Amino acid sequence: MKIFLTGGTGFIGSHFLQQALDAGHQIVAVQRTGSKPRIPLSREPVWLDGSLDDNWSAPLSNCKILVHLAAAGANPQQLDWNELFDVNVRQSLSLWRQAAKAGVSRFVICGSCFEYGKSGEHYEFIPTNAPLEPANAYAASKAAATMAALALAVETKIELVVLRPFHVFGEGEETSRFWPSLRKAALAGRDFPMTTGEQIRDFVPVKIVAEHFVAALSQTGLPPGEPKIQNVGTGEPQTLRNFAQHWWKQWQAKGSLKFGKLPHRPNEVMRYVPQL
Repeated sequence: MKIFLTGGTGFIGSHFLQQALDAGHQIVAVQRTGSKPRIPLSREPVWLDGSLDDNWSAPLSNCKILVHLAAAGANPQQLDWNELFDVNVRQSLSLWRQAAKAGVSRFVICGSCFEYGKSGEHYEFIPTNAPLEPANAYAASKAAATMAALALAVETKIELVVLRPFHVFGEGEETSRFWPSLRKAALAGRDFPMTTGEQIRDFVPVKIVAEHFVAALSQTGLPPGEPKIQNVGTGEPQTLRNFAQHWWKQWQAKGSLKFGKLPHRPNEVMRYVPQL
């Protein structure tokens, strides 16, 4: 199957690339000049240097599926509302419209659990039809992008699935995020300060998330013009404290976990667990 991919050098994108190439798919992937995948690949896709804003009509016309993983703000970055909405909504929508016009028949788009925002605290397990109550600019831009994609799919009669991964971790993750920071401290024999850790999450390994995106390439039950949203998780909620303790023991850390040394983030949602 021939695939047009964005975000292939990112965290989830790198793992998706590896698995999709291993499965025999042909992939044309957009990359920013000089960017490299987060993990080593056993073989390479056809790389195209450029941005979402470029004219991709020609390569899109030879592809059956668009896999859209590119996003601004997924990693901790100092991005403002204008930049987030420009990349995640305007530029993404421009690409999707190009793809629909070029005859791409299926879109597989990466959403975010953070689209649910404060709504997550009202559910033991968040259904995909839960109200979207985003609590920051990144989450708001992803929610707006999902709404645009759903409407475009209905209007143009394409097959669309939006996958919303929950708390993804693993090799290639941005070093400033929780799991890599925890590992760095553990392997260095240092103490690790953190919050009290009562936040409840569904921590999902990145390889499992990539498997879901690969499965969506050939997923049945996606009628044209009838888009679907799917949560991606393990179905195993746990506290941040228990997650940290598990990996601390796994790495045989010599330091100590210092619970309660850091405050919670502003507007932090205390429970994010998907209905699968």
